[in-house]
Amino acid sequence: MTTTPALAAATSNLAAGPLQSAGPVTVWLVVLTFVFLECAFIVGLFLPGDSLLIAAGVVLAQHGHEAGAWSLAISAAVVAVVGNQVGYLVGRYTGTKILARKDGRILNRANLERAGRFFERWGFWSIVVARWVPWVRTLAPMIAGAARMDNRRYILANAVGAVLWVPTLMMLGYYGAGLLDSIPWLKTASAVGAIGFFVIGTGYGLFRYWQEMRRPVDTDEPLPEDELVDRGAMRDGRR
Repeated sequence: MTTTPALAAATSNLAAGPLQSAGPVTVWLVVLTFVFLECAFIVGLFLPGDSLLIAAGVVLAQHGHEAGAWSLAISAAVVAVVGNQVGYLVGRYTGTKILARKDGRILNRANLERAGRFFERWGFWSIVVARWVPWVRTLAPMIAGAARMDNRRYILANAVGAVLWVPTLMMLGYYGAGLLDSIPWLKTASAVGAIGFFVIGTGYGLFRYWQEMRRPVDTDEPLPEDELVDRGAMRDGRR
């Protein structure tokens, strides 16, 4: 029968390579890049943002970098704000027409209309809450920009959402992994699992993105921003 110490040693040896390659510098680069992409561009719809933040916290806990985890959480929140601002500008100057694809599973008219209704109903708070809804997280900034939401109110909602979203998930991963200090092999296994889930999720997401973008743009119906502007639904003001 395998003893607990032997199992811990085996797991640690198996994880040594991935954990070493996923050191603090690598974690910083990956997190900041992916957070920006997810918040700014369409490809973000297909990236595992929430699981990335949790995985980053788990990996940094493996290295015992609490100060580094908080620093990264704050930095990533700033990057999330910048990314969503880019998404707002993309929507403002290009609209959302490229977000609806014929026969798309994710980039389709139904999801775009759902995001538009969500934004219409909640206004300011839709930008805050959208951080916690993966597919809305990327669509909401573009819809807000296309519908000419007041930029100052948008920036405030954007910042509030980022501050609530990034540190919460990353430190959940960090302190959650820290609770496993008394079970080293399980802590190591959780780090390996988090990295594996992120890598597989990213690969699958990029494949889905490639599939969706191959489909033609759906131009048969009005865009959400057209309906919002026509009904005067933007209580936050227009320019």
